[in-house]
Parts: sequence; C-alpha cells; structure tokens
Amino acid sequence: MNTSYAIGLDIGGTHITAGVINKTEMKVIDSSIYKESFNSNLPVNEVIDIWKNVINTAIENSKAENIIGIAVCMPGPFDYEKGICWIKDQSKYEHFYGLNVRELLLESLNFSHDFPVLFENDAVCFGKGEVFKQQENLSKKVMAVTLGTGLGACFIDKGVSISTGNSVPADGEIYNLLYKEGIAEDYVSARGLLSNYKSLQNMDLNNGLELYNLAINENQSAIKAFETLGEDLAEVIIPWIKDFSADHIIIGGKIANASDLFLPSFNKKIKESNLEIMVSVSIDNEIAALLGAVSFLCD
Repeated sequence: MNTSYAIGLDIGGTHITAGVINKTEMKVIDSSIYKESFNSNLPVNEVIDIWKNVINTAIENSKAENIIGIAVCMPGPFDYEKGICWIKDQSKYEHFYGLNVRELLLESLNFSHDFPVLFENDAVCFGKGEVFKQQENLSKKVMAVTLGTGLGACFIDKGVSISTGNSVPADGEIYNLLYKEGIAEDYVSARGLLSNYKSLQNMDLNNGLELYNLAINENQSAIKAFETLGEDLAEVIIPWIKDFSADHIIIGGKIANASDLFLPSFNKKIKESNLEIMVSVSIDNEIAALLGAVSFLCD
C-alpha cells in the first residue's frame, strides 16, 4: 500500500508550526517540524510569505512525496468550511477579516484550486490530537482548553467533537462567554494575565514571557497574576464541566507551559466545587494539534 502524507499546520496569534504527517500510520515525521514566530498583524502578503516559507521548509525536510492535503488548526472566529477569517478586535490577524485563507494559501503555494485544504478550530484539533495520543480517552468525555493569545476549548465524547446541544456552550466555544465585566477571554488569556499584573502594579509589560520571568524570580504581583488566571479559568469552565459530565480536562496552549504557576489555584477551585475529574497538562501541544487536524482530513 502506498503511503500518503498530509501537511499539518498549527497557526496561532504569534506563531506557525508545520509538520508532515504519515497519514497511513498517523505519525508525525519528526524531521519535518518547523516553527516560526511572527507578528500576525503584519500586512496580509507578509504573513502569507512567512507561512509559505514554513510550509515549504517542512515539506523539504520531510523528503515526503505523495502529499494529498493540508489540514490547518486556526483560531476563531473563522468559517472553517469555507476558509474565511472572521477574526476581529482580538489583537491578531487584523488585516485578514473577511478574506478567504484557503485561496490565499493555495495561490502562494502554487497548488491547484481543488487541492484539499481543511480548516478546524485550533482547540478542537488539540483535543482530538490528545485523544489520539492517549487511547484511554476514546472511552471518556474530554474537555480540552487552550490558553494563549486567546481562550479555546473543545468537548469530545468518545472521540467525537461535540459543538451543539445543551451540554456544551454554543459552537463549543468558551472564549465569548459572559464573565465579570466582559467575556471569558478578557480574563483567561495572555492579555488577561497582563491586565492582572497591571491592576496590581499599575505597570504595562510587553508580553507574557516577561511576566513569566518575573514570576519565576518570585515577584509576588506576577505570581498573583498567574494565580488569578487559574481561578478565573476554573470559574469559567466549572459550569460546563458539570453540564458535559467531563471525565478529563486537558490544558494546552502556550500559557500551559507556566502551569506550575496557575494550576494550584485552578485545582483548588475545582476541589471546592466538589468535582471529581482528572486534570492534565499537555507537554507537546503542537504535535497534538497537527495530529488532530490531519485526523479530520482522514475523516
């Protein structure tokens, strides 16, 4: 049997990771993984050129032939079926609103207009990939959450993504849930972290990494900012853990790398709610996202 391959893309607000996946065995070709950080608010043509370079580098490094599709993890709001970006006022992809990303990708790569390009929510891809990595999750109800420039989530019941019905929020999204004086993403995200710190120190920091470095150097305000994020995350998702009857919570995304700073306060809130649930943190978010994306291409 001929082996076929697919390109997996994990596209976030500040990075793109590409990898070539052996579709037959659902395994990532390690040598193909290539990542680049960038400013997603650059002009569209500059962002697309960055993507093109990353994709071509992954293909070249993989030495793979017979590539039959591209599967893209993309943050929302996004029309995943048509490939149109509807991200607005989120401090990312400011120039992409209303554009057909599928057409932009195919044109930049010189692929035919009917070459398969599938888009899926980044948090859903992450969740599906984690299920692939941990086969015991195929029999469970899993809620996966991604923490980064935004707040993503997905609900998976025995391997199937659930985005409708009374047990999950509309479209399976939690970023836009009403919370405190705004929406959940205002508080549980990189900008939420920075806002927490500013409320304590009346000082603006440039990014989450700067805050993280302060925290690990025992700056008490920085530590408190992460603790507050953990509490807010728990407050946002506890009602949906209950409604979905989730067995397992998996936390991923860039901020998950700082889980030592926010997980204790998160777990404390969960325990106070009398919930019995497994909580884990993903250590390779991007590999999970790439596998999850390509799993939809297989479907």
